[in-house]
Amino acid sequence: MAAIDPKKTIDAYRAKRGEFRVLDVPPLQYLMIDGSGDPNTAPAYAEAVSALFPLAYTLKFASRTELGIDTVVMPLEGLWHADDMESFTSRRDKSAWEWTLLLLVGDHVTRPMFADAVETVARKAEKKKEPLPALSRVRLETLAEGRCVQTLHVGPFDDEGPVLDELHHRFIPENGLRMTGRHHEIYLSDLRRTDPAKLRTILRQPVADAD
Repeated sequence: MAAIDPKKTIDAYRAKRGEFRVLDVPPLQYLMIDGSGDPNTAPAYAEAVSALFPLAYTLKFASRTELGIDTVVMPLEGLWHADDMESFTSRRDKSAWEWTLLLLVGDHVTRPMFADAVETVARKAEKKKEPLPALSRVRLETLAEGRCVQTLHVGPFDDEGPVLDELHHRFIPENGLRMTGRHHEIYLSDLRRTDPAKLRTILRQPVADAD
């Protein structure tokens, strides 16, 4: 059975470097967990990641066994917010960031399946004596972003500032739009194995018509 790869079938996972594209993102179901602080240093961030991926793999195997549906485990995503959005562009003050980490799962994943997966992961963690303190805070939720603008950034995360500045202060207002929801990033590259100069990240911003 060949695993389905939603990155190849869902238009919202396509973006080009140097191109700002307006698109309608359909409602999608994710594993979600909230936190705050610098993703490079905040313990909560590492704990959140450590809880998400075991759940995603457990759901993958359960879906394949119980439903005959096999999908790849999707890349990490993040919704980001700060009271002062300039902390994302000019100042990059990561300590002020609030975030929700996401992993896309298919609509075939039900709440009972999710609850069973949480119990399975918790049981394995306890047996291995490797606690997952963030596991109980993961939830299954649908995100409906609607109309968005997105582009592909290639390079280190700290080099995103100029791209976001152009998106926020030029493209969006010049096209009669305004920002609405939270800044969304999709990390297409394996952070453990990819040279920072080659990291591929989709940058997405929900929008609406300007007043």
